[in-house]
Amino acid sequence: MRKQIILQAFDMTAAMHNAHGLWKHPESRRHREYKSLDYWIELARLLEKGKFDAVFFADVLGVYDVYGGDEAVALRDGVQVPINDPAFVIPAMAAVTNHLSFAVTVSTSYEQPFHNARKFSTLDHLTNGRVAWNIVTSYLPNAAQNFGLEKMVKHDERYQIADEFLEVSYKLLEDSWEEDAVIADPHSGVLVDSAKVHRIKHKGNYFSVEGPHVSEPSPQRTPVLYQAGTSEKGRDFAARHAECVFVGGPTPEKINYYIEDIKARAEAYGRSKDEIKAFTFLQVVVAETEEKAYSKYEDIKKYWSADAAKAQYGGSTGYDLAAYENEEELFTYKHTEQGQSRAAYLTKDAARPFTVKEIHEKFSKPAEMDIFVGSPEKVADQIEDFFVRSGVDGFNLTHYITPKDLQDFVELVVPILQERGLYKKEYKEGTFREKLYNHPYLRPAHPAKQRKRS
Repeated sequence: MRKQIILQAFDMTAAMHNAHGLWKHPESRRHREYKSLDYWIELARLLEKGKFDAVFFADVLGVYDVYGGDEAVALRDGVQVPINDPAFVIPAMAAVTNHLSFAVTVSTSYEQPFHNARKFSTLDHLTNGRVAWNIVTSYLPNAAQNFGLEKMVKHDERYQIADEFLEVSYKLLEDSWEEDAVIADPHSGVLVDSAKVHRIKHKGNYFSVEGPHVSEPSPQRTPVLYQAGTSEKGRDFAARHAECVFVGGPTPEKINYYIEDIKARAEAYGRSKDEIKAFTFLQVVVAETEEKAYSKYEDIKKYWSADAAKAQYGGSTGYDLAAYENEEELFTYKHTEQGQSRAAYLTKDAARPFTVKEIHEKFSKPAEMDIFVGSPEKVADQIEDFFVRSGVDGFNLTHYITPKDLQDFVELVVPILQERGLYKKEYKEGTFREKLYNHPYLRPAHPAKQRKRS
């Protein structure tokens, strides 16, 4: 049997995600309807119809205010703002689906592990084990200010905080309640056996949590663990903790390099490389014919906002493109405390150096090297080629016009991928982790399972 693509819709509970300026397109609905449960319920049904494995919710906790020194562009063009909390739409989406899973982004920099553990246990219960946690450390300076800090915690220290956050989370989710702690026996009058519920008594450098966890064990105990980031610290963190990694890069070969590096590091930590699945971006513009697809793409470009793209890039990298005065100078890598892998994408990871002028030109339209445009057959060919060359296990599918682009993909591309054996025709049963790995819980070699209860 051929290796099959794992497919996720890449989204935000926001007026716009990364389709910069496309809210103005006459067929766009999300900026008007993202506040409505009906919108997310309809989307859930569409994704399950297309046999999507999950919807992957990105999230931010501040505004993009690096470009030009303020948030004016971000607000004008809806750069991931306004935005709501993604956790609240999940129960409604789960109620109308049986298999679609939900990856939720939560930052370890501004959340507390006790509250986060309760949230994920609750979601895992309410979805019957269809929840994943995308672990991020957050890169927006404004987010730090929103949580009482004058400036961001430095990049590498954010991963130190994340390590301890995970340690506390494992104690709460894996160790606090024994599997048979809930008795619910009316004859004995015992709902919970108190001898089988344990305080975790964690005291560390960043967190102090007494416990016990207040939620009983959920179907997966710990949600499926995602991590996005290909910096040195990010890859090392993923190798220790992640089950799924979200990897970007300028070429399929560079993406494959990052995947193999993370898997090699995982093996050095005593884990199997098969415990990690890798995902990357997928952007598609598809129509019934080649001519219609390119016409659709030209229409999309009319609504594109270069300023919005630069604002998003500035927040994620720390590079304010409005401050570069000499267009002929080379655009080189410089260390910031923001997203280092994103900063490397157009600098040290690029095939050649770019001038500042060329960088501005790149943001003047959608990134064409990252987009598959064409007829259903051509797009399926491109996806298959990228899937093989990069070594990814799946894709996070982005979309310009929502939900139209997702509808087109489900109707036009999914049947071809299914015919080629590249994509499932039916869902497997079970929790999200069972669908991915054929077992319900974290594996014995995972650090969550390597500790002894204190």
